Amino acid sequence: MATEQFDVTVIGSGPGGYVAAIRGAQLGLKVALVEKDKRLGGTCTLRGCIPTKQLLMSAHIYEQMQHAADFGVRASDIQLAFADVQKRKERVVTKNSKGIEFLMKKNKITVFKGAGKLALPGKVTVTSEDGKTETINTKNIVIATGSVVRPIKGFETDGVRVVNSDHILELKDVPKSLVVMGAGAVGVEFASVYARFGADTTIVELLPHLLPLEDEEISAELEKSFRKRGIKFSVGTRLEKMEQTDNSVIVTGKNAKGEDVRLEAEMLLVAVGRMAYLEGLGLEGTKIKVERGTVQVDEYCRTGEPNVYAIGDVIPTPLLAHLASKEGILVMEQIAGQHAQPINLRHVPSCTYCDPEVASVGLTEAAAKKEGYDVRVGKFPFSASGKARILGEEEGFVKVVSEAKYDELLGVHIIGPHATELIAEAGVALQLESTAEELGRTIFAHPTISEAVMEAAEGVHGQTIHF
Repeated sequence: MATEQFDVTVIGSGPGGYVAAIRGAQLGLKVALVEKDKRLGGTCTLRGCIPTKQLLMSAHIYEQMQHAADFGVRASDIQLAFADVQKRKERVVTKNSKGIEFLMKKNKITVFKGAGKLALPGKVTVTSEDGKTETINTKNIVIATGSVVRPIKGFETDGVRVVNSDHILELKDVPKSLVVMGAGAVGVEFASVYARFGADTTIVELLPHLLPLEDEEISAELEKSFRKRGIKFSVGTRLEKMEQTDNSVIVTGKNAKGEDVRLEAEMLLVAVGRMAYLEGLGLEGTKIKVERGTVQVDEYCRTGEPNVYAIGDVIPTPLLAHLASKEGILVMEQIAGQHAQPINLRHVPSCTYCDPEVASVGLTEAAAKKEGYDVRVGKFPFSASGKARILGEEEGFVKVVSEAKYDELLGVHIIGPHATELIAEAGVALQLESTAEELGRTIFAHPTISEAVMEAAEGVHGQTIHF
């Protein structure tokens, strides 16, 4: 039994948990971190953001090499060495995880390996893989146990022909054909990867568009781009049944018109959501409320139990690594007695790393109108950007949503090259309550992709220069 008294114990070492632990240590708190996985980093580092983006990078380079002649570079016999792609992915994941281990040591955070369970008041028990249990004495507890793939009845995964987002990261070979169930970020990213690797790829989505939560014009542009790349999709389609043959998976359902849909492929990826991981936490009998599978918290991430907080994928905020990190920082600043400001969820950027990339922050045009704003929109296409032409990536556009009365920026939506990087400057503008005019008057370097944001902002007032 650990006899030390900790100021705070964090359960889970994902981007919410490990960032919270570091900020707590920076603020002078004595911090313990509990992790049941052999490696630190959680889903994001081990089975999510990092490995997925590495596969996307390999797919991007493979595609670029095939068009090298367009840039005056002659390359022949370009081959995909998929085993080497997977080796690089594993190297990057391992390096990131070891980096987190180093940060724990550097910040003098005590790491306990095992499954954490609340033993209120003021205790967390940790059970290791071999069944040994120790108890941590702690003043505060942060639940940061993340999420797991949500199982879908009738579409059970076996890791062979029917896979989820964890399984598809570990494939030994590229499937000849792939059906992707779900067109959120996970679905379109993996479709983008494996289509470029040579799989005949089809996406099926229940809602009317790919990336249905994005601005409708952005979704329509992505659909246009995917068609051009040979990625097929069926939106407004409900899959009802799955069956396996010796060497394929067959899915059937109906589209929005009521017509029968039948698709057959070597592999089915079920990419329709995740759920909070609360198993074995010992929440039963506590004042912590769980509704619709998530821990209920206030705007400061406080649960119904005194000194117990929850952050990241276990609470009903968007399932995003960067949001989990900020929630962890918010919690630690409260525990350390600092002034803590609740997070404005409207300012949380959303990024999808498919090709072309999609990123957004703030309100969509439709949402702004629904809230009663007199909406003004400015747009600028990458086809009119000198730098996009240089890159040979001219698809997509930047869309700025503002309101007429005060010219306040309400949202920025981007599809095109480096969209997931460009969105940061839009986030800063929203955070600082900029107007469209102020963003348009900001001097952006030329030639850069980022100029498209400035020109779209100028477009709100009909003052775009290059289009």
